[in-house]
Amino acid sequence: MGKKRTILLKTDEQAEIIRQNGEILGKAHAEVAKAIEEGVSTKKLDEIAEEFILDHGGKPSFKGYNGFPSSLCISMNEVVVHGIPSNRVLENGDVISIDCGVYKDGFHADSAYSYALGEVGQEVKDLLRSTKESLLLGLEEIRPGKRIGDLAYAIQSYNESKGYGIVRELVGHGVGKSLHEAPEVPNFGRRGNGPQMKKGMVLAVEPMVTLGKRFVLQERDGWTIRTEDRKPAAHFEHTVLVTKDGFDKLTTFEYIEAVLKERNMLID
Repeated sequence: MGKKRTILLKTDEQAEIIRQNGEILGKAHAEVAKAIEEGVSTKKLDEIAEEFILDHGGKPSFKGYNGFPSSLCISMNEVVVHGIPSNRVLENGDVISIDCGVYKDGFHADSAYSYALGEVGQEVKDLLRSTKESLLLGLEEIRPGKRIGDLAYAIQSYNESKGYGIVRELVGHGVGKSLHEAPEVPNFGRRGNGPQMKKGMVLAVEPMVTLGKRFVLQERDGWTIRTEDRKPAAHFEHTVLVTKDGFDKLTTFEYIEAVLKERNMLID
């Protein structure tokens, strides 16, 4: 039997550091959002994020993590997560999921956002909308005394009621001095099950939702996870603090969505 990992509760001061890192992270995402257009390589987007994070005193959480080579995970269309930036360029109709982390002053913040570029079908827009909405529904389940399964059930039931797939092989997680801490935060589960939430827990909640079936495969690069049926997937993520009577988002989409609204790219 494996050793059970301890859930590390954060002090108010530690949570504030994560929030400040979340601000840098949100603005780094926004710089990337400004550059999303046809013909731009995913490698270029990675360079933009890395430069912004370094210029603001942080380090990209992902670069070097278990050997991952880049600052961003950029996952296109049928790729769910862990896509490696490359010379591949963005094209009209692409779904682009960007996951990023910032490490500074001893703590990480982690968030992800999915974009639709140019002419995409209504079913893809609906997928992105549902995935983001399910993230917020999951967060509304967060408060001391509730269980991780309550959060997971909210995400699963909302998306499955629309016919979408919920990836089982990948889950959210605790965040703190380590990028991935206990507890695991799955996007599927039963109410009343799982670890009990306590004030001071910091969680990365990250629904990964597919337009088709839920099954995924790992590519030979050892990182890239794509849908088995090659249908598109979406991914949204916030880092969140459990407070005495609810939750507090430590990451933000505010800067991303200001950019998207100005560019008439916001799906809301």
